[in-house]
Amino acid sequence: MGSQTMAVALPRDLRQDANLAKRRHAELCRQKRVFNARNRIIGGDTEAWDVQVHDQKIKEATEKARHETFAAEMRQNDKIVCILENRKKRDRKNLCRAINDFQQSFQKPETRREFDLSDPLALKKDLPARQSDNDVRNTISGMQKFMGEDLNFHERKKFQQEQNREWSLQQQREWKNARAEQKCAEALYTETRLQFDETAKHLQKLESTTRKAVCASVKDFNKSQAIESVERKKQEKKQEQEDNLAEITNLLRGDLLSENPQQAASSFGPHRVVPDRWKGMTQEQLEQIRLVQKQQIQEKLRLQEEKRQRDLDWDRRRIQGARATLLFERQQRRQQRDLRRALDSSNLSLAKEQRLQTAKGGPLRNRVPPVCMQQDEPQTKLLRH
Repeated sequence: MGSQTMAVALPRDLRQDANLAKRRHAELCRQKRVFNARNRIIGGDTEAWDVQVHDQKIKEATEKARHETFAAEMRQNDKIVCILENRKKRDRKNLCRAINDFQQSFQKPETRREFDLSDPLALKKDLPARQSDNDVRNTISGMQKFMGEDLNFHERKKFQQEQNREWSLQQQREWKNARAEQKCAEALYTETRLQFDETAKHLQKLESTTRKAVCASVKDFNKSQAIESVERKKQEKKQEQEDNLAEITNLLRGDLLSENPQQAASSFGPHRVVPDRWKGMTQEQLEQIRLVQKQQIQEKLRLQEEKRQRDLDWDRRRIQGARATLLFERQQRRQQRDLRRALDSSNLSLAKEQRLQTAKGGPLRNRVPPVCMQQDEPQTKLLRH
């Protein structure tokens, strides 16, 4: 009886548990989006970022495979270049060795006609200047033997002909041997070159096979990644639709979109609010802010008027001081002019008396010099503003 009850109730319980877990997950996701101030203010799309990161990884993997292919091709080219360089060096070395062997074999200094002129052992090999009258070493400059008086002319000529014949035969044999060696070297060079060409062809074929395998693997990888991306996008789109539906339902049934201002009240005090629930200031708060702004404007206008009146007062005082200074200077100049006139008249009278005294011939004891007026600088008063 207990087993039958469990068998009947198990699918419904699992369905209820699944629905409850789904609602809990949707609620957690909603709370994460709502209470995450950074994502709500900045508005970052993490899913798009993840897709971009995944695409970048695929691009990097493709680039890495391409670079590895290029590196393998470069290594193969380096190997071929090294092989060709070694073959060139070996051919040059063989050519130099053959030239040296030929020079040592067929171009010895002893075989030259003029070697007796530069032979370092000529003095050691040389015989005395004369041994008898029939000495064959007698030269023309020695005046010991003249043309036609050589007794060994026929034997010497025959010996020279035989020697020339032997030299000619020896040169022919050496030329034939050198020709055979050259043909052998050319055959060996041709065989080696064919082997190198076969090796290069095999390496090129191996490289082509490797490149095709890499391209096939990259193509399969891209195809699998594309299929996986399509499936993932379908799942993400389906999950996003479900999450959006759950979020819309929760928002419609919750207190987030309601216009009740009490839901924004904070538990830390009446002067603080919850930012994600605050619906704005009330009409009374707005009126109080406008009243304070008007008071601030009136206070600023009053201060500006006081500053303007103070500036006008200072300007008026400065003008009055300048006017008083000007009047004082004019009065001083007028006094100086009157004093100068009085002094001029006094000096004129004194001059007349002096001339009369001189004309009468009287003494000049009571003579008074003319009075000169010392002009004083006008004193100006500076006003301090």
